[in-house]
Amino acid sequence: MTAATDTAAATSSRFGTFALVFGICFAILYVVCDMASLPMFTYHPGPERIDPGFTPPRRDEGPAMYWYGWIANSALGASILGLLAAMLPEKIRGKIPLALAWVVPVVLLPVLIYSLKFYWRW
Repeated sequence: MTAATDTAAATSSRFGTFALVFGICFAILYVVCDMASLPMFTYHPGPERIDPGFTPPRRDEGPAMYWYGWIANSALGASILGLLAAMLPEKIRGKIPLALAWVVPVVLLPVLIYSLKFYWRW
C-alpha cells in the first residue's frame, strides 16, 4: 500500500466512526431534548409569515414550535460527540458495535411515541 492509500483508508475509517456515533447520539439526544423540553430556540409563527403586508406579529398568536430547536440541539451535540469519537485510536474505534446504529433508534421509538401522547386526544 502507498501512503495515499493508507491516508484514504484512515480518513474513511474516521468518517465511518463519526457517522456511526453521530447517528447513535442524535437519536439519544433528540429524545432527551424532547422529554426534558430543551430546545435551543423556539419558533413562534405569526401572520407576517403568511402575508408580509398584514399586521405586525403578536405574541402567542400561533403554536410555538420546538422541533427546530430540538433538531439543532441534537445535531450540535451529536456532531461534537462524533468528532471526539473520530479522534479516538483505531483500536478503540473498532470496538463500537455497528448494530447500535439501528438498535438505539428502534429502542427509543416507543419512548418518543409515549412522550407525544399529549397530542393524541382520543
